[in-house]
Amino acid sequence: MSHGQPSQPDRAEESLAKLASKVAAQLPDWQIASATMAAKGRLELALEQMPKAHLFPLFMADGWFTGTALPQRLIRQTTVLAPLGLDPRLPEMAAEILCDEIAQRGWKMEATDVLVAGHGGLNSRNPAKATQRFAADLRAILPLQSIRAGFVEEPPKLDDVAASMGRQSLCLPFFAAKGLHVRRDIPEMLELGGFQGDLLEPVGLAAEIPALIARALRDAQRQEKAA
Repeated sequence: MSHGQPSQPDRAEESLAKLASKVAAQLPDWQIASATMAAKGRLELALEQMPKAHLFPLFMADGWFTGTALPQRLIRQTTVLAPLGLDPRLPEMAAEILCDEIAQRGWKMEATDVLVAGHGGLNSRNPAKATQRFAADLRAILPLQSIRAGFVEEPPKLDDVAASMGRQSLCLPFFAAKGLHVRRDIPEMLELGGFQGDLLEPVGLAAEIPALIARALRDAQRQEKAA
């Protein structure tokens, strides 16, 4: 389940369905469906077809949508997992991606800076906390020169942080999909800050994400059986 795009709900539904099909390939004995919250009635329709479901939120933090809006729309017994951004395997997966990107450029790890681009928000501290936690986990894994976080919607703003970074820098968007923030706001803010490095795809589009989601679902099932 993801938020989707209210202005273009079908586009987001199609994108999420492609991800669901890749998760289904990892779990051939499972019934895998997908739905965005923005597409009217799609979440309820998907849940109607499943007597008991495990729901994986394709969100980067446990904010208002997963904590308030989602529970109000659950029409059947549903186990809601931790969102993607809080999955304990995500930092290790992202670290491998950064290692590959750095190696491809012939850079040294110790001379490379990484900028984690987060959403942030003034209405809840959770998105910023999730981004900072992710950056801290990466810092503990990789011997980078520096790793910092900048936000689209709160200080420290992405453009301000980008202004202090050199050419040997990578920007990794801490986002689940390639929505408007990733397609427009992040590139514009990086340009405003004079960012000299390279902008990567959002972590939620990594090729390893379907396997990560499948593992999370298997773990949830095992925990329920053991309880």
